[in-house]
Amino acid sequence: MSRHQIPPQMEIRLSGSAGSPMFAQIADRLRQMVATGQLQAGERLPTVRQLAESLAISPGTVVKAYRQLEQDGVIQSRRGGGTVVVGRASDPRLLTIRQTRLSNLMSNGILEALSQGYSLEEIEAAFSVHLDRWREEQKDSAQVARAPSKRTETGKALVIVASHDLALNMLVGRLRQQNPEVKIHVTYAGSLGGLIALQEGRADLAGIHLLDAETGEYNYPYVKHLLPGREVAIVHLTYRIQGLMYAAGNPKRIKSLEDLGRPDITLINRQKGSGTRILLDQELRRLGIAPSGVKGYAHEVDTHLAIARSIAEGRADVGLGIEAAARACHIDFLPLHRERYDLVIPIEKHKNKKLAPLLKVIASQDFREAVTGAGGYDTSQTGTTAFVGGTD
Repeated sequence: MSRHQIPPQMEIRLSGSAGSPMFAQIADRLRQMVATGQLQAGERLPTVRQLAESLAISPGTVVKAYRQLEQDGVIQSRRGGGTVVVGRASDPRLLTIRQTRLSNLMSNGILEALSQGYSLEEIEAAFSVHLDRWREEQKDSAQVARAPSKRTETGKALVIVASHDLALNMLVGRLRQQNPEVKIHVTYAGSLGGLIALQEGRADLAGIHLLDAETGEYNYPYVKHLLPGREVAIVHLTYRIQGLMYAAGNPKRIKSLEDLGRPDITLINRQKGSGTRILLDQELRRLGIAPSGVKGYAHEVDTHLAIARSIAEGRADVGLGIEAAARACHIDFLPLHRERYDLVIPIEKHKNKKLAPLLKVIASQDFREAVTGAGGYDTSQTGTTAFVGGTD
C-alpha cells in the first residue's frame, strides 16, 4: 500500500494546538472509527511507515499510537500479518475508554484555566463559543435547512426558527444538557424567516433582531406588522454589539462602513431576511452606497461564525456581525450598533409546559453569567417579558 492508497475513510487530521499529543490524536481517531464501524474487525491498518508518510510525521509517533491501541485491545500486530483491527463497534470497552480520556482532557483544561484565575462562568462561555465555532467549521452552511420540513419529526420537538446568535446557541446547549428528554430543532433562517415561520405555524418561537428604520425601535414594529392581531410574548434574550469584523491587525485599514465601497475590499454578507442583512442594507442606503458597488455583496452565508471564519481564512476582508463571533475566530472588531435580540413566542406556546424548561434556563443567573462571559453581550434585562397584540 503506497502513500496515495491510504483508505479515504482513514483520513486523520492532526492539530498542534489541540491540547493533546499527536499520537493520542491518532489513537483517538482510529478508536472512533472502530467504535462507529468505519473500521471492521479483521481489516489491516497501514504500516507505521505508510501512515507516518501520509501524515507527514515521524514513524515514532505512529508507533506510540499503535502501541496504545494494542494495549487497549483495539488492534493487534501479527508477525508477517501486519497490524489488524480486533476491536468491534459493539465492544463497550471502546466507548468507556474514549469517554474516560475525553473526561480527563476536559478536566485538565478546566483545572489549568482555573489555576490562571479564570472563573467557571468565563470557562463555560469560552467553551460554548468555541464549540459553536468548530461545529460551523465542520458543516457546509449552504446546506442548512431553511425551515423544518418533516412534521412527523418535529411535531413533539421544540422548534426554533431564528437569526443566528451565539447566546441562543448557548441557551439551546444548556437546555439540552439540563433536559435531555427535550427534543429541539433549530433552523437559522434569519429574523424575517423566524417571524414567517410563526405566521405559518411552523415554529414554537422565533429569535429576531430587526431594527425599524422609521422609529429606531427593535423588533416590536415587525412583530405587529407580520403577526397582526396575534398575542405574543416577547422575551428579551440579550443586547449585543454588532459591528464590522476584519482580519487581525486590520491590514486593509478599514475604518468605517464607508470603506465597503472601496474596490480593494471584499465583503462577506449575511443571507436575505436576516436582521444583520437588513441592518447593512439600511446603512448602505444611508451612505448612498449601491449594493452593486460593494465587492462580494452577493456572497451570502447563514451565520455570524461563517462570516468570521471566512475573514479569518482570508476568503473575505470584512463583514457585519457580532463581537462574540469575531472573538471566537481571533479577528478584529469595530463596534457600531447595540441591538436587542428577542424571542417571540405565540401566547398559546408561552403558556404551554413545553416551553417551561427553556424559560427556566433564560431566567437563571448562571446562564446570564455564561453569556456575559462570551463578550459583546449585555444581559442586564435578560428574561424580561412583554405581551403584545391580541386585544391591544
